[in-house]
Amino acid sequence: MSLWSEIHEQPEVLANLLAAGRSKAASAVLALGHDWSHIVIAARGTSDNAARYASYVWGSRNKFTVGLATPSLYGPYRTPPKLDDALVVGISQSGQSPDLVEVLKEAKRQGRPTMAITNHGDSPMAELADVTMTLEAGEEFAVAATKTYTTQLLVVALLSEAWSGAEDPDLDRVPTAVQETLDRAGEVEPAAKALVAAERAVVLGRGFNLATAFEWALKLQELTYLLAHPFSTADFRHGPLALVESGLPVLAICPQGPLLHEQRELLVEVSGKGAEVIVISSEKDLPGHRLPLVGGLPEWLSPLPAIVMGQLLCHRETELRSLDPDHPRGLKKVTLTQ
Repeated sequence: MSLWSEIHEQPEVLANLLAAGRSKAASAVLALGHDWSHIVIAARGTSDNAARYASYVWGSRNKFTVGLATPSLYGPYRTPPKLDDALVVGISQSGQSPDLVEVLKEAKRQGRPTMAITNHGDSPMAELADVTMTLEAGEEFAVAATKTYTTQLLVVALLSEAWSGAEDPDLDRVPTAVQETLDRAGEVEPAAKALVAAERAVVLGRGFNLATAFEWALKLQELTYLLAHPFSTADFRHGPLALVESGLPVLAICPQGPLLHEQRELLVEVSGKGAEVIVISSEKDLPGHRLPLVGGLPEWLSPLPAIVMGQLLCHRETELRSLDPDHPRGLKKVTLTQ
């Protein structure tokens, strides 16, 4: 197994999860009940980016207030906040990290409902939680998470659908959109070549795809060793815009939606300053190298094909830099933090 093969497993994995996940999500929502008014999510790394996605999806579609936990308060500081009226959700590929498990333990001590979203149904987090949604991704051998990230996003979407009480046919199109993305893998070549000499980069996203910007930047960091920093396009104007100079790579995710006009204006501006723009979008009138955002999904589901295109670019960039995509230096599959 390799990172490349796991990237290409995603259409099948997502289709299998979709087939089994609707009934599981409905059962999970029923079991969690209504004795809560907001959601607190504990996650790290790639799973933290899935949590960012959840904050937008569950906020916009289900009207829940969603916040990210501060695990250090539950571990080293021993000063956990009150979790009154909260549903506490742990998102973790392995379900093992002690600091995340501690958040769920504290939630249980405070009598709050808990849910785990993990690939390992026998993990400490899963065994502790009241309800577990497993990713059904199969074993992921590559250090860099790919299929466990997209399945986390799909679980978030399935839970949103279950909370809404009505099936959304757009979810059925996700596996096909991801396959169509993989079919266009060769189109990353010009953009990957444009990044070869770069040592730093900016990655921009907003709304549902703020999570994609963070995940894309993380994959660039761990696979290509490029110092890639993610920003909201709105936050980028509040100071970091001063970073832009000739040759600076600016990567962005720009789906159709209410934010597209603002994002277009920003990319035109940084392109005018000499930035090397790389954009994932279905829009053809954006500056720079365009990577296709295919599948015609609504904006709230666009992070799934968008990050797969980002994965493809990162894999090719790793090859062009003569690095090993399956064994990034200094990293291991499961990271345990306190």
